[in-house]
Amino acid sequence: MKRILECFLLILIFSFAINAQSVMNNIEDQILEVKNTFAPDKRTAIFDVHVAEDSGSYVLTGETNLTNALIFLMNKLSPLTIKDEVKKLPDENLGGKNWGIINISVANIRTKPEHSAEMATQALLGTIVKLYKKTDDGWYLVQTPDDYISWVDGDAIERVKKGEADDWKNAAKIIFTPNYGSAFENPLPKSGVVSDLVFGNLLKLSKTEDDFYLVEFPDGRTAKIKKSEAELFSDWAKNRQCTEENIISTAKKFMGIPYLWGGTSAKGLDCSGFTKTVYFANGIVLPRDASQQVFIGETIDTENGFSNLQPGDLLFFGFSGSANRKERITHVAIYLGDSEFIHASGRVRINSFDKSKTNFSKHRLTTFIRAKRIVSSIGKNGVELIESNQYYK
Repeated sequence: MKRILECFLLILIFSFAINAQSVMNNIEDQILEVKNTFAPDKRTAIFDVHVAEDSGSYVLTGETNLTNALIFLMNKLSPLTIKDEVKKLPDENLGGKNWGIINISVANIRTKPEHSAEMATQALLGTIVKLYKKTDDGWYLVQTPDDYISWVDGDAIERVKKGEADDWKNAAKIIFTPNYGSAFENPLPKSGVVSDLVFGNLLKLSKTEDDFYLVEFPDGRTAKIKKSEAELFSDWAKNRQCTEENIISTAKKFMGIPYLWGGTSAKGLDCSGFTKTVYFANGIVLPRDASQQVFIGETIDTENGFSNLQPGDLLFFGFSGSANRKERITHVAIYLGDSEFIHASGRVRINSFDKSKTNFSKHRLTTFIRAKRIVSSIGKNGVELIESNQYYK
């Protein structure tokens, strides 16, 4: 009888263990389903949620910046006893200063909170970013206007509250328009430099003096910039015309600039940083990476060659999908016409699909995947105007 009871208890314990594991598996499946729905791209959303079993109940841990996704998950799991210990971002430790304004000409934004980490992207002076959390040594997890999430050194930003970020956004500003330049202490030939500048830098306008703009940095520093090198940002943004001619003209202004992984400025450009910067100069906010840009705009039929392409179209390269592997987009360029395209590859350069041309690129011809047209999709198909972006409007 004792042996039978022991066997029964073992079976009961085993059954409970199987049931508990089954519940855990179900919760993990639900978490994955919600993550795939709300945060399929970890570059643009945070949903790092896990489950653990604790004395017959279940605990969710991790972090997310998507409160709506977490609420949705909790509703799906409502029949179970679930304890929510997921950290909601922005972190309360930021003290309400959940926004930042880039305070240097070009901020390098990295995949990890350390200078030796891979550079993911860049953000330009005057750009508003959202802050989610910080490390003890002063690195901040930020989200840029193209939704990219990575780490920036705190010395590159001016931390502000939401109202202060709105004040900066709504203030009269100038945009620096040459590729390179400087902001000076005074408009004298031997005046000291306050900061270097690159195309796209934004500074608050204080007043106009003769041939100069008196401007203010996010941290309150003041400087003077030549009027010939800047425009009022509101007028500049309003007057952008994303045409084939303007795209090509802008793209060629960056000829020869060195390739830089993660670069989105005149100091260095990677392939998608180049296309992103060119389109920004024409009033459009593109997604950050080539593998994201490929999902916006209008698909152009290139099955029988390149005759349907128009100047300004984005060309995507990589590896075609098959039964054994997913499609992989690794490069992007801008079509110029006559089988030529401009792209950041070693430097910003022009190559051709035409085998008879001296600048023919066999590698790009054999790895071409598809083309997308942006100018026909302004305000739709994922193509966003600067004036419509929440960080600028």
